[in-house]
Amino acid sequence: MKDNLIRVISDEANVRAMACLTTATVGEACVRHRTSPTASVALGRALTGGVLLGALLKGRQRVALKFEGNGPLGKIVVEADPMCLVHGYVGNPGADLPLRDGRFDIPGALGRAGLLTVTKDLQLKSPYQGVVNLVSSEIAEDIAYYLTESEQTPSAMGLTTIPDDQGGIAVAGGFLLQSLPPANDAALETLTARIAAMPPLARLLFDGAGPKDILDHIFGDIPYEILGHQDVAFHCGCSRDRIEQALITLGVDEIKSLAERGEDTVITCEFCREPYAFTPADLRRLADERH
Repeated sequence: MKDNLIRVISDEANVRAMACLTTATVGEACVRHRTSPTASVALGRALTGGVLLGALLKGRQRVALKFEGNGPLGKIVVEADPMCLVHGYVGNPGADLPLRDGRFDIPGALGRAGLLTVTKDLQLKSPYQGVVNLVSSEIAEDIAYYLTESEQTPSAMGLTTIPDDQGGIAVAGGFLLQSLPPANDAALETLTARIAAMPPLARLLFDGAGPKDILDHIFGDIPYEILGHQDVAFHCGCSRDRIEQALITLGVDEIKSLAERGEDTVITCEFCREPYAFTPADLRRLADERH
């Protein structure tokens, strides 16, 4: 099944919701970053959460999530847009921890003390930024806490990423529910109970459930309207031109110093690990243009 996202709204419950499948998207990111199983799960959850938050935006708006903890993973950074294009990286992709009670120990890997920073480029004068403490370091709970506390939108989120035995990703996906004003307390209680009682998200995906099937489990007999579908994909906007612009900011003297080393200077994109090589001649040209 191709990675995709579904958006819905329920007038009866006064709730909007989304669910997505991100297996291939997460798989590509983990291959590019050569992540350990624990890092794959953490990055996969964050990427999927980014897809869901990005889908709330419109036009050329963007969202960035930065998880910073005191654990061996260091940090996780994700960027996404309304087209469900996402990229991201983890500070220490090789960090790995033993299973804890049969589960991947993401709180131990990310660290139980730290911050989640959400930055939204809404195409206004300056970006909006919200910062909250990590409440559990389970990624989904932290994002839901941010949405509820910082944006005053009661939210529930579920995220999953399960690696396979070959170092790839077996399944990845998630869902997001948000209460719209005025809140329908009775419907929210019913939905909360259904989320708590539903089978594990990973099991549903392993059994072939798609995004709509996940929402059907949650809403049950509560009617909802489908607003749209969107393909999900890993995408990085880096390019040689952008890397050149970054090099130029170093200044003429630093660029000339790099050229005098007499070897190629390779700059690798943090988000997609794409390498860009600049020969000494390339660097001298940049220095001359800057001068």
